[in-house]
Amino acid sequence: MIKSIVIVGGGTAGWITANHLAVALGGAGKSSVQITLLESPDIPTVGVGEGTVPAMRNTLAHFGIRETDFLRECDATFKQSIKFVDWVHNPGASVNNFYHHVFDYPAIYPLNTVPYWLLEPNNLKFADAVSLQGKVCDAGLAPKMITHPEFQGVTEYAYHLDAGKFSQLLANNAVNKLGVKHVKANLTDVDIDESGDIQFVKTDRAGDLKGDLFVDCSGFNALLIDKKYKVKFIDQSQHLFVDTALAMQVPYQNPDDPIASHTIATAKQSGWIWDIGLSSRRGVGYVYSSQYTDDTSAEETLRNYVGGAASELQCRKISMKIGYREKFWVNNCVSIGLSQGFVEPLEATGLLLFDAAAKMLAELLPGHKQDMAKTSRLFNQRSTYTWKRVIDFIKMHYYLSQRDDSEFWIDNRKASSAPQSLLEALDLWHNRPPSEYDFFSRFEAFNLDNYLYVLYGMEFQTNMSGIAGRYTQAEKSQEFYRRFSQQFDELKTQLEPNRKLLGRIKKYGLQTC
Repeated sequence: MIKSIVIVGGGTAGWITANHLAVALGGAGKSSVQITLLESPDIPTVGVGEGTVPAMRNTLAHFGIRETDFLRECDATFKQSIKFVDWVHNPGASVNNFYHHVFDYPAIYPLNTVPYWLLEPNNLKFADAVSLQGKVCDAGLAPKMITHPEFQGVTEYAYHLDAGKFSQLLANNAVNKLGVKHVKANLTDVDIDESGDIQFVKTDRAGDLKGDLFVDCSGFNALLIDKKYKVKFIDQSQHLFVDTALAMQVPYQNPDDPIASHTIATAKQSGWIWDIGLSSRRGVGYVYSSQYTDDTSAEETLRNYVGGAASELQCRKISMKIGYREKFWVNNCVSIGLSQGFVEPLEATGLLLFDAAAKMLAELLPGHKQDMAKTSRLFNQRSTYTWKRVIDFIKMHYYLSQRDDSEFWIDNRKASSAPQSLLEALDLWHNRPPSEYDFFSRFEAFNLDNYLYVLYGMEFQTNMSGIAGRYTQAEKSQEFYRRFSQQFDELKTQLEPNRKLLGRIKKYGLQTC
């Protein structure tokens, strides 16, 4: 039987994995399996993943973490969308050169309004035609009221957070509530037996740590899956060009400055800038391709974006390996987090994939070693599918751009730079809108609603001439548009600005469900 699990590496990936496993195994005092997390006191974590997707609410509740505590302890704020600025056209082409990828499901039930929006020329942005959340974001409003219970709101929402503080919250929960053993030491060697399984890992100050299953959460270092097992890394830089980030922490000029209720992603000549509003500061960073610009020019771009305050702030440079492992589970070693792969921070893919992989491991975890090989094949198959589809989705943001002001964007628009699977899907959608049947697997990280918001936010053209006769309820679709407008007018009187609500929650707390 599997009696002990050793997680190598802390950070967000390590502690999310520890929590998922501990909850699945019954928690402190109820499990016969000991979970140990080995964390180096000398190696800092990457710690820039400050955006999440709505699934994080379910994860926090599953771990038994209160939303009130999370908001208070992690400098967290509400996130309802990613606002893409200057992605479609060259800068200055239009004052409305932006679109929202909101988190609310689009209005496609009971009447699918998407075909009608495509058939009827109008000035409504796609997100505003099928949801009211884009307007909520642009008005700076929060997604819920103080009277809503934890993890519930008027609109779907996720969070912005301080990654370092979030890791600490997860660690405290895993150790103090769920019985995970925390060992602070450096890994010095790995002992593998004749079958290829890891017997134990050696450390510099905690002796040997034996285990039946080892989880590699050691980040880009990939101490087990790469350094020991030499599992091939499948590079994806031919599709996704960005490979470097400069990160900066920007204080608010005034303590009552508004906090955006969405991530702002502003396209630049050689990449894009994220702008995330936390409670006490903004997290701002430039993600760029070293093939198309140099570090000095990139830093100048970032500092110009931040403005006057940037001259006194330090930049942190992060090199990124874009791609994923050929296998994620080998013998009794599973990789999760950056050791598994990385597809740049657009659309908060980092925490999304860490969380999904850890949840899958916890649910599939066998009770006996004899089932590990069968389980690993399933885990590898599902994970590979997920990574490939994520790359398609992220590449789509670049490929559909109409920008031609730099070689970076021109090259991104070439069909030769896009995965064949993405090209085939887009070819279908040129003559019909995407359907839920295009997304047949529950292991899709991004589904129909995500594709709709990005496709038509990017002004993708679907020729409806061959199927226009199927849609005979245009008046009902217009009624949907009017209803969204009325609902927003009502919500404006009920919802508070993001900062104001966060201040009240931190003072009074939210009621539990």
